[in-house]
Amino acid sequence: MNRPFVVGIGGTAGGPSSTERALSIAMAAVAARGVDTLILGGEFLGRLPIFVPKAQRTPEERELVDAVRRADGLLIASPGYHGCVSGMVKNALDLLEETAKDSRVYLSGMPVGLVVTAYGWQATGGTLSALRSVVHALRGWPTPMAAAINSSISRFREDGSCEDTAASGQLSLVGDQVADFLLTPRKSA
Repeated sequence: MNRPFVVGIGGTAGGPSSTERALSIAMAAVAARGVDTLILGGEFLGRLPIFVPKAQRTPEERELVDAVRRADGLLIASPGYHGCVSGMVKNALDLLEETAKDSRVYLSGMPVGLVVTAYGWQATGGTLSALRSVVHALRGWPTPMAAAINSSISRFREDGSCEDTAASGQLSLVGDQVADFLLTPRKSA
């Protein structure tokens, strides 16, 4: 039996960010459960061209789409820019239009954990709501728990850990819920 596979998408274009560090903590919780993981972070996302329907795909675009096609679960992390999902993260999610005619359309039946970081609470709420809407539109199943991290309070260290144990706990719980969905046997209807 193959081990489940979860892809993490998120970050910012300027190097290690609180968003990417938060994603890494949540993904570590997934990996600790025996699930294979792949993070497509800010540096990778920054190389994606703006999504154009029916365009010839770059190697990076194909890599992202192929990874999501293979994935059993997903974690998405976005900074809250002006109360909404960053353009870079939204661009990556728009690229999933490539899966519209697959046997598994978009994120159908897939657990999706959500992580938002912002410098203040207002932007975390709006961004989280927008991410949930996008995941629903893509037919995914957002986990009950999502992590909204106020980076003005919850600081990340250079080693990637978070000084705020409550925030670290939220991030781990999001990862655990994605893993739980994948590892818990389902009853047939």
